[in-house]
Amino acid sequence: MNEHKAKILEVCNGICKNTLMETLDITYVDVGENYLVARMPVTAKVHQPDGVLHGGASVALAESVGSAASYVFLDGQEFFVRGIEISANHVKSIREGFVFAKASIIHKGRTTQLWEIKITNEEGDLISNCKLTTIALPRK
Repeated sequence: MNEHKAKILEVCNGICKNTLMETLDITYVDVGENYLVARMPVTAKVHQPDGVLHGGASVALAESVGSAASYVFLDGQEFFVRGIEISANHVKSIREGFVFAKASIIHKGRTTQLWEIKITNEEGDLISNCKLTTIALPRK
């Protein structure tokens, strides 16, 4: 499993070149049987004007990890995965360090999938709780 896990993370991180994920320094750090975890540094680059993590950066992190999880857990070679709806509740602010987003599947349908993405700080405190709906469209 460790070799397989390393390959999945390598692929996920490899497809981030020249994308928003690279701009935000998002890296994929863990994968399990039904989840994917990404990490993002909290620096001035992702702050809102008063010096805390911008909610939009949190949502970008959540959609990135949820969409990547759909790609991993569906057949990404046969389907395009797109986010079609996302919601977020921001419950705690953070000024520095790292946040971790863990995407876990709630519903895995043939066409649509529902993901819960919990964003936490390094101590495991909940920063944001997000839900993402993705759609799998066949490649033609």
